[in-house]
Amino acid sequence: MKKLKKRWEITSNFQLVVIFIVFAVTGSTSAYLSKPVLTWMGVTKETLPLYFYIPLYLILIFPIYQVLLVFFGFISGQFRFFWKFEKRMLKMVGLGFLFKE
Repeated sequence: MKKLKKRWEITSNFQLVVIFIVFAVTGSTSAYLSKPVLTWMGVTKETLPLYFYIPLYLILIFPIYQVLLVFFGFISGQFRFFWKFEKRMLKMVGLGFLFKE
């Protein structure tokens, strides 16, 4: 835990617990919301073969997750941490050009 706190520049165990809760809630919520969004778009398991449906589902989760992570981070009072985390994650997937330093 000490390494993680040092790496994330976190000062307290409480802050660490809040961050873990935000990650859990964000992951669950983004997975939950992706299915109705696909259904709204007219994409279901019945209309597409599974080998198309599952990648589409996973691709849709990604942007929903990014938005919800910053949103729940803001609500939890950890916006600064999650905004920094978000920028780092997007740079790793090749979208760093979105953020000018």
